[in-house]
Amino acid sequence: MRILVLGAGHVGRALVDALHEQHELVVVDLDHDRLAALHGRYDIRIVEGDGTTREILRRAGVASTDLLIACCPREEVNLVCAMLVKRLSSAQVIVRTSSAEYLDAWREREIDVDFMVSSELETANAISATIGIPAARQTDVFAEGKVQIVEFDVPPRRANDALIGRPLREAAIPPDSKVAGIIRGERMIVPRGSEAIMPGDRVVVIASPAAARAWSVGITRGELQVEDMVVFGAGRMGATIARVLAERGMRVRLVEAHADRARDVAKHLPQVHVFHASAFDREFLEHERIGHRTAAVYCMNDDARNLYGAVLARRCGVRLTIALTHDPGSAEVYAGGGVDVAINPRQVAAEELVRFAHDPRCRQIAMLDDDRFEVLDITVRAESELANRTFKELPATGSLIGAVVRGGTTIFPHGADVLQPGDRVIIFVESRRAALVEQAL
Repeated sequence: MRILVLGAGHVGRALVDALHEQHELVVVDLDHDRLAALHGRYDIRIVEGDGTTREILRRAGVASTDLLIACCPREEVNLVCAMLVKRLSSAQVIVRTSSAEYLDAWREREIDVDFMVSSELETANAISATIGIPAARQTDVFAEGKVQIVEFDVPPRRANDALIGRPLREAAIPPDSKVAGIIRGERMIVPRGSEAIMPGDRVVVIASPAAARAWSVGITRGELQVEDMVVFGAGRMGATIARVLAERGMRVRLVEAHADRARDVAKHLPQVHVFHASAFDREFLEHERIGHRTAAVYCMNDDARNLYGAVLARRCGVRLTIALTHDPGSAEVYAGGGVDVAINPRQVAAEELVRFAHDPRCRQIAMLDDDRFEVLDITVRAESELANRTFKELPATGSLIGAVVRGGTTIFPHGADVLQPGDRVIIFVESRRAALVEQAL
């Protein structure tokens, strides 16, 4: 596929990293240094210039483009570029936006693009899923909520654990779940019955939502029920996160240091308690008993402030801390500082955008372990060489089918089950082999 990417920032770089091996990429940006850095690392074509002009788009080969992903930080530029590409080619057009107004207008068919992806909404969904599985390093929901993908880091444990340290065929694995992969350092271990999950491993599980919660309890030896939380930072991101969590039944407090913004958000979010205060004001934190909140989310625009706030919340007694990271290198620092979950909104948006470069049958994608692995939601073709075989007869493809959605019913398959044409499969695969698995299915 020939893909035109508008924007060589964080999202554009994540897209190039995920797509450059299987597709022909052209990246357009005004920033010479960003383009040079990409061109020096990847075998891609670059065009320096304004993506809202016909001349630059023609130089980028717009007439033969199959897909435009417009993901530069200025959403008006994304929209103008998308409209031009619509006129100059037959390409599918995908636009990244941070505006709820643009997203609503697109949903009401007032903006003529094929799809819009909101970084704020995707991040809010990621946080909502994480809150349901507090032990998770990363989690995502597939198949309209019927299947959950969870990535756990296994802490040190006793040797006689019913789940950790014993062969998978003997381990107390929750029903309606499958171990998709065991990551031990740089190695990926195929989860055969003789293998065991060991302390320090990273394990990827495909499960029903109830089973995913059971895994969380098993990993942590206890269950953290998140019922109320506080969100620090009421910009677009923080306000969207607070709104989505409140709509899903959470008791949410929103703290904002700027008075005008706090008043404005309070008018638009009557279901959320909004406070004008600093995230670092110990007197406010004590007076409002912030330590009694189960979880805290830090959505400020500075990673250092998010880290400090999360550490302070920990000292006040908050049990689950989530911090947004804007610099990819900050996630490791967050982990060392005691932040439970780090979420990069640009990476979350990139994961959703990558989906459009996959096979059209692919409904959803998640990227795990620094993009080394992918989870795909894809439908099996009638002519697939794998259809009408039992799972134990399937040839090795470097992947594992963790769940099957058939006629509205979710199946967590065993060896005697048969893969049928039309099945939706949730499949775990190394990223470098994803295209081959798509072809086989």
